[in-house]
Amino acid sequence: MPDSPSRPPSSSRSLTSRLDRASLERVLARAAELQGTAADAESSDQFTEEQLIELGKEVGLSPQNLRQALAEERTRSSAPENEGGLAATVFGPSRITAARTVPGNAADVLEGIDAWMQRQETLIVKRHHADRIVWEPSRDIGVVIKRAFKPGGRDFALSNAFEVAATVIALDETRSHVVLDADFRTRRARVSWQVTGGIGLGGLATGALLFTTLPAVVAAAPLVGIAALGVVGARQLQARVITRAQLALEQLLDRLERGDLKRRGIDGLLGAIVAAATAIPPRRP
Repeated sequence: MPDSPSRPPSSSRSLTSRLDRASLERVLARAAELQGTAADAESSDQFTEEQLIELGKEVGLSPQNLRQALAEERTRSSAPENEGGLAATVFGPSRITAARTVPGNAADVLEGIDAWMQRQETLIVKRHHADRIVWEPSRDIGVVIKRAFKPGGRDFALSNAFEVAATVIALDETRSHVVLDADFRTRRARVSWQVTGGIGLGGLATGALLFTTLPAVVAAAPLVGIAALGVVGARQLQARVITRAQLALEQLLDRLERGDLKRRGIDGLLGAIVAAATAIPPRRP
């Protein structure tokens, strides 16, 4: 009887079909090491997206998940870092971000976000890149009046920002990864200067009281009281601004996820066409 074809051990078969997390990390680290020692010095420390997709296939990762991970990595630099320093500790954060994978072509998604930011949040374009747009609040007098009256109950939560940005990376023809971020550094700086001014006034009052017969503890009351109330009030105000702005970013992502922006854009365009057509006076016979 001829010898039957030899089969690899079961452990070997399981190793080639499945890898645990530790094995996967070792494989990727070894691949990077081999890439770094390759003869091509110009590209030795870089992987193309296609190379990563092929490498992922070898270890059982789906191209869809790899593309999403790559998109998230590419947008990582645009997301705000953890803040430090005295201002962040005392008054709270000044930067927020929100991210989600949504349906739609990347160019169409970015166009829809741009229209929303300008129409609903009264922002204007500050910088426009291929996959990223940065806006800032409009200073037009008509827009300022509109914000003051808040038509329809809108509070224009992002109009208090120093700048707002959106980065959209295509995952495929039908899905895009969106990162929205907003910077409220000027708002926080303005609040901190107001608190500093209040503390200065409290210090003057305390200094004047020290020249009276009042005890030092009583004389220090204006300084301590104004400082404490100012810091607590400023922190609560900053927290409300940041919380409302975070909600505005998440709500925009909700609309993108449902496809509301695209549908409303089409409806608005059709409505404008119909309105223009009905405004044309009929021809006289």
